[in-house]
Amino acid sequence: MTTADTGITMTVVAVGPGDPEFLTIKGREALLDADLVVGFKTVLDVVAGHTGGAEVHPMAYRDQEAVLDYAQEQAQQGKSCVVCVWGDLNVSVKELLNRVRRRADTVKLVPGVSSVQIACARAGISLEESLFITLHQRWDRGSELGELVETLQEGRRNVILLPRPFDFMPPGIAANAISDGADPEHPVTVFQRLSLPDEQRWDGTLAECARLPDEFSDLSIMVFPRPAGDHD
Repeated sequence: MTTADTGITMTVVAVGPGDPEFLTIKGREALLDADLVVGFKTVLDVVAGHTGGAEVHPMAYRDQEAVLDYAQEQAQQGKSCVVCVWGDLNVSVKELLNRVRRRADTVKLVPGVSSVQIACARAGISLEESLFITLHQRWDRGSELGELVETLQEGRRNVILLPRPFDFMPPGIAANAISDGADPEHPVTVFQRLSLPDEQRWDGTLAECARLPDEFSDLSIMVFPRPAGDHD
């Protein structure tokens, strides 16, 4: 709530990878206490059964600034405002978090389950033996894939990689990795829409992935397992 001492307060709730059952108890409590809940429509669909009597206001990329301005106005009037985001707050939502932080003096964060955790469970690997790379940060492609190729060549760790929608997706990543020296026969798994009813999994080699049509969901994640029998 807004007080004279704290200024404008807004809460950001990460809803998990898509299955409503992965919404945390802390996230549900924040939603039930909210007067206003905003977020992209696909995200709000996940929490549809947990918003209580709150006003629910969907947003799209074209109007997200206006919707967040409205949330700021409501928070300024003493309303409890929640912004919902995909997955976990520490993965790929930096831009939206910055937009919220520009509008509030205090931002309360409620982390959620990450698709990275689900991918590890599906692939049977552990984070402590893996390198995590996200391409959502827009650097040049050479520097983006250098660490990936080096780690694949060393063969000591798994790699979990988040592609960048929609201009640098699994086939392009595989092709560029091969060009940079990765073994075309290195195995790779691509998960799409993890935890959702239409979840998909593709397994093959880098060379096979590079030949695939570039038709992947923006909710994709790639796993490159280290060679069987290798240990740190």
